[in-house]
Amino acid sequence: MAFISNIKTSSSLLVLICILTFSSLHAKTTEACHKTDRAALLDFKSKINQDPTGLLSTWNQSADCCTKWEGVGCDSKGQVINVTRPGLFSTDDSIFDTFMNGTISPSLGKLKFLRLLDLSNLKQLVGIIPPELGKLSHLTSLFLNTNQLKGSIPASFQNLRKLNKLYLNDNLLSGTVPAGIFKHMSSLSELGLSGNRLSGGIPSSIEKLVSLKRLDFHLNNFSGGIPSTIGLLKKLVSLDLSENQISGSIPTSIGELSQLDELYLNQNRLSGSIPSSISKLIFLDSCRLSDNKLTGSIPASISKTPLRFLVLDNNMLTGKLPKSFGNLANLTGFFAKNNRLTGKIPSSFSNLMNLQQLDLSRNGLSGPIPSELVKLNATLQILDLSFNPLSLVNIPSWISNMNLQRLYLARTGLIGELPEWLSSTSLLYLDLSSNMLAGELPAWIGNMTSLYSLNISNNGFHSNIPIEFKNLSGLGELDLHLNNFTGGLSSIFAKTMDGVLGHYSIIDLSYNMFVGRIDDNIGNLEVMDSLEALVLSNNRLGGSIPKSLGKLSRLRTLKLEKNRFAGTIPAELSNATELTSIVLAHNRLTGSIPSGVINLASLVEFDVSYNKLTGKIPPHKTAFPSSSFEGNSGLCGSPLPPCKTA
Repeated sequence: MAFISNIKTSSSLLVLICILTFSSLHAKTTEACHKTDRAALLDFKSKINQDPTGLLSTWNQSADCCTKWEGVGCDSKGQVINVTRPGLFSTDDSIFDTFMNGTISPSLGKLKFLRLLDLSNLKQLVGIIPPELGKLSHLTSLFLNTNQLKGSIPASFQNLRKLNKLYLNDNLLSGTVPAGIFKHMSSLSELGLSGNRLSGGIPSSIEKLVSLKRLDFHLNNFSGGIPSTIGLLKKLVSLDLSENQISGSIPTSIGELSQLDELYLNQNRLSGSIPSSISKLIFLDSCRLSDNKLTGSIPASISKTPLRFLVLDNNMLTGKLPKSFGNLANLTGFFAKNNRLTGKIPSSFSNLMNLQQLDLSRNGLSGPIPSELVKLNATLQILDLSFNPLSLVNIPSWISNMNLQRLYLARTGLIGELPEWLSSTSLLYLDLSSNMLAGELPAWIGNMTSLYSLNISNNGFHSNIPIEFKNLSGLGELDLHLNNFTGGLSSIFAKTMDGVLGHYSIIDLSYNMFVGRIDDNIGNLEVMDSLEALVLSNNRLGGSIPKSLGKLSRLRTLKLEKNRFAGTIPAELSNATELTSIVLAHNRLTGSIPSGVINLASLVEFDVSYNKLTGKIPPHKTAFPSSSFEGNSGLCGSPLPPCKTA
């Protein structure tokens, strides 16, 4: 019994020792929040006016900020090291998207051991970025992006020497970036300032960011040149300076960025040639140089890179397309529209077995289109060669063996009738406008049931619209303007639908010889309920303007001028509240102008000239010119001369 008693005593003593030891360890790991840090965070909370989902609901005096406050983390000494209260975050079950309204308290600068501050995506944080945040010498990550912060970037940020990630993008920040701000940020790996109103030059201190992997300055007002020292950023993987006002040439030092994967310099004012040093970018995946003033030829050396996307649109590039581009085995998209390229399309392009999109429109390229491109039938989806002097005469028949979704051959020298093999394709978009095509619109057009967009405008077609047209159940965009089509419009408006597909968004039938009335029920048709533009100008249509057009809730453009419409302007048009343009000139309309129509909130163009309208022009908020009302002898009132009193 004594032995058993001794065991019990020893066991009790062991348990007691364990409890005391655990309590001691627990005390060390949960030391109470430092009072200065608590006060700083409570001051931050006091500056928040709205917190609809209670992101800060646990932040109160009665609880320990280290263990009870959500989004707050401390070290073993009770010093706050993490503050994370973003407006967009995810859990294991769902994604939460919320906001807070208020300002950022300068008191956060007192959290002297803070390493992470994430107040991103709160949408409605306003005011300036407190310069006091520059005192956070231990800070490694700062996320203030996607708010409404204004003012300049504090010069005090140059003291954040341990910073690894800095995101201030998508705010209202303005002014220049302080010249020396990056001088001591050699640890910075990610920098995001995009989507602000920052101006001035790119600071020269950027050369000190030797650890930088991602640099995003796009969508600002930066000017001046790209620093030649950009080549010192050897670890850079992504460089985005797009959508600014940067001028000068692309520095040859760009070729020193040996790790670069993404290069976006589009939508600037860059001039000069594309440097051949770009060939040294052996990891380059995506390159966008569009919308600049670049000149010279496309360097053949680009073919030494592993590019997947190359966008050179809207420059002043000249010369021929390099044959060596056929070596870009990974290329999926090549865009070079609106340049001054000449010569033929190299047959070597048929080696681009991953190519999905090819846009060489609006250049000076000559034909023929190399038939070898048929080898891309398994991959190529979009081919745009519009507005080139290709002198095609006929659409190449080998295209019938392709699986194209979009084919654009506007103004390429096509003549004659449409080839019947088009009816067996699965095209979604077909643009053959501005050619010399003629003849009737064939009945087999009704077999192209995949078509969403059909543009055969500015040709010489002459016929009625065949009844089979109504079988185009996927059609949403139709442009037949500037032809010689005749007959009525019933086949167009009676079109069938394919489930949710086939709602019209644009119809342009202007400058033809269509006749007859428009069905009074047109605005009630399901096929019309998404219509944004209805253009029937310069035809021979008559009858009254259907009142049901007022039911087209998405209609923005209504142009019916130079027809033979009679009757009154339907007051019901005022129900189409999205209308921005109403043009009814040169018809035979009578009666007065409905006040609700001329006062539509979004209306910027209103023209009822040369009709037979009478009465006083209703008072209206938009200042329409007098020419919008001339040719109606019975109209009076501003902007025409005043009405005569009896």
